[in-house]
Amino acid sequence: MSDHFTYKKLLRFVLPSIVMMLVTMIYGVIDGFFVSNFAGKNAFAAINLIIPILVVVASFGFMIGAGGSALISFMMGKNDEQKAREVFTFITVLLFVFGVIASAVMFIFMEQIADLVGAKGELAHYGILYGRILICFTPLNMLFNAFQSLMVTAEKPKFGLLISVIAGITNVVFDFLFVYVMKWGIAGAAAATAMSWSVGGIIPLVYFLKERSSALYFTKFKPDWRALGKVCSNGSSEMVTNISTSIVAMLYNFQLLRLAGENGVAAYGVIMYVSYVFLAISMGYSVGAAPVVGYHYGADNTDELKSILKKSLFIMLISGIIATLLSEILTDVMAKIFVGYDAELCDMTSYALRAYAISFIISGFNIFGSAFFTGLGNGAVSAAISFLRTFLFQIAAVFILPIMFGVNGIWFAVVAAEGLTLIVTAIMFVVYRKKYKYC
Repeated sequence: MSDHFTYKKLLRFVLPSIVMMLVTMIYGVIDGFFVSNFAGKNAFAAINLIIPILVVVASFGFMIGAGGSALISFMMGKNDEQKAREVFTFITVLLFVFGVIASAVMFIFMEQIADLVGAKGELAHYGILYGRILICFTPLNMLFNAFQSLMVTAEKPKFGLLISVIAGITNVVFDFLFVYVMKWGIAGAAAATAMSWSVGGIIPLVYFLKERSSALYFTKFKPDWRALGKVCSNGSSEMVTNISTSIVAMLYNFQLLRLAGENGVAAYGVIMYVSYVFLAISMGYSVGAAPVVGYHYGADNTDELKSILKKSLFIMLISGIIATLLSEILTDVMAKIFVGYDAELCDMTSYALRAYAISFIISGFNIFGSAFFTGLGNGAVSAAISFLRTFLFQIAAVFILPIMFGVNGIWFAVVAAEGLTLIVTAIMFVVYRKKYKYC
């Protein structure tokens, strides 16, 4: 991380994080494909009603991973490796303990949770079954989410990528076996996902317990609540992003159930799976670049900060254009892959995807902007960008636009939210340029 980063070096450094994010998103898409085509659209809709709740708990893993990565890389930039390892160990242990407690509570109240998100009848049955299986493995998923960032900070991005690939292959293989071959339906899909989470959480856990050649590994520690506060503050934007996205997804589903029924929820589910794949480049790039930003900020290397910011914004522009063009070209194909068995649902999904894809050309700037301020240790600005992008602006759009345009207004809500957030992100870059000296 101490190198001068040319375009080639920067892309090579973040490539494992990008591929890791792509793999993670793609195996999620395959999971949705198996459920939709072999368990039915009601099972698929039920999953999309219950997943936002599971994401709320899992988001603490992203917070600890991103916030811990920023603080630990800052400490490494200051040549305080031992303190970095102690903080790393402390936050990992605390995250797992919290995950066990939260999962136990949610398992008990899963029926009430299903009712809260609007699942009734068959949707409730499927949602409760899926949710209770997966919530038992959520502590491992939280570790998996955290390690995706912390592996980069440990200067082991390729190993992090390998773990994601193995987890992805695990999910695909057991989806095929449990859902297609053994006909276990939604329970099989949940079991396959649970196994992939276990792989993603346990392998790095064992690695950091035994390996001593890595920049990070587990060691004896004393609770450092001040460091934990900094971690939570720095990573709050990632948690805000995931929790906000989940709450907004619930509101989308509420509006869609009212305006379009189960078909609307199923179409939105397809959009979520597809959008995550197209956003994986900007998300993975941001995860990989944030520790570099934190390192050079800690080392007071302002010239390198300027260089990284300039290169990153250009990369976000190019990747956004490519993502939008590809998604527009492949819209009909993607809709048929997921819901080709239902002509009406397929047509609705195609239109929705075309509208939603416009946002990809904008969203990369906002995603990187939030991650950049996380790397600088400014959790407040990072969280504000995420909160506006994934929550406030989207909530306003998802309620206002349908009044004027009906169900079609829902599909353009994210475009409006990303556009408004881009204005705020640009303002934040201008306001803080002198403080951090990145331009």
